Amino acid sequence: MAEQYDVIVLGSGPGGYVAAIRAAQLGLKTAIVERELLGGICLNWGCIPTKALLRSAEIFHYMQNAGDYGLKAQKIEADLEAVVKRSRGVAKQLNQGVTHLMKKNKITVHMGEGTLTGPTSLTVKGDKGEEKLTAKHIIVATGARARDLPFAKADGKRIWTYRHAMTPPEMPKKLLVIGSGAIGIEFASFYNDMGAEVTVIEMLDRIVPVEDAEVSAFLEKSLKKQGITIHTGAGVEDIKTSASGVKAKIKGKDGKVSEQDFSHVIVAIGIVPNTENIGVDKHAELDRGFIQIDPYGRTKTKGLWAIGDCTPGPWLAHKASHEGVSAAEAIAQELGNKDVHPHPLDRNSIPGCTYCHPQIASVGMTEAKAKEAGYTIKVGNFPFIGNGKAIALGEANGFIKTVFDAKTGELLGAHMIGAEVTELIQGYVVGKTLETTEAELMNTVFPHPTLSEMMHESVLSAYGRALHI
Repeated sequence: MAEQYDVIVLGSGPGGYVAAIRAAQLGLKTAIVERELLGGICLNWGCIPTKALLRSAEIFHYMQNAGDYGLKAQKIEADLEAVVKRSRGVAKQLNQGVTHLMKKNKITVHMGEGTLTGPTSLTVKGDKGEEKLTAKHIIVATGARARDLPFAKADGKRIWTYRHAMTPPEMPKKLLVIGSGAIGIEFASFYNDMGAEVTVIEMLDRIVPVEDAEVSAFLEKSLKKQGITIHTGAGVEDIKTSASGVKAKIKGKDGKVSEQDFSHVIVAIGIVPNTENIGVDKHAELDRGFIQIDPYGRTKTKGLWAIGDCTPGPWLAHKASHEGVSAAEAIAQELGNKDVHPHPLDRNSIPGCTYCHPQIASVGMTEAKAKEAGYTIKVGNFPFIGNGKAIALGEANGFIKTVFDAKTGELLGAHMIGAEVTELIQGYVVGKTLETTEAELMNTVFPHPTLSEMMHESVLSAYGRALHI
């Protein structure tokens, strides 16, 4: 007889395990199905271990530039094996943390490959053989994987995805990174800091193309100054691997094709949703493999829900977690809980963070998008060089840009590049959630000396009131 639950979550990434925890908190009998490692890609092979790698590279960068701080450091060396070992240790610690949270919240874990046999039933094939499970509701949270180049599939030796790049068999001497989204730029930044010669290829006309154009331009200038070669409006037409390296045919912006040699290639050209062969296509509408949902995670079939990277973007861990909570609360409401009030997802208030050097963070509309949407806008911009804390930190490169609706004062978007901006952006995210206007932000007291003062100054700048420029 099939084991029965109120909720089964298929996939235990930052969307799935959070959905399971929230469902359990609401008193629902909950199970989670995972084929590999609790915590999914993010905790084990994505967000967290990459940040551990980048932190090591950042420390290495500071040690190499100790003289800028009046310090002396000699014979500085990077031990790639030790750096990777630390990163894997961080991932293991967090995996164990999720395991603890499952036990704490009395969530049953079924390890194995899950396949839907109906909108509210599935089988799990694992170490226990085949298990049949049913639930009143199922949440699909199967995530996504790296997209391969059609003419050069990743082999883990010379051609890498992000997963291979996190546990490299050797240090690249000359690295080609294809794609300049968050993943591509983060690895380009990491390996450049670690001593590799790095080239980035982007098919669009600027790197990090989802960001504000001023941020893209500033980052390109900064990365080139650090020694990274960048080609925009370019593409890779062919890759041939050998025991000694890689030959890549690169078509430049001018249409000319050149053949260049590299030791390794990282492919970061997007993702493919993990929705094949799990039975979801029989019960949900798919678009290019992504499960179509309403703002709470419902599919077209009653009882079947989906969240995270297997649904439309942005494909970010925190978006998945938020969706997980919304879906769990909406399910509890459908099952009779009158005390929960789920919130629909507002995609325009989801922050994006890229942990290259310098960091990038943003929320809401870019200046160009706001104009396209028909807004009359006011734009503020404040440079790091005008901030005392940034100068004291030795991090005076960067800026903070804010975009307002000139008629209402609504904060439409915020865009940052510089030290620790991934920590600063949440101030503007909270502001957008509270539907703040420029008036509240202007009248807020920001502590001194902090980087956050630049957020205040950027708002003041939009209205011709900046104090320190």
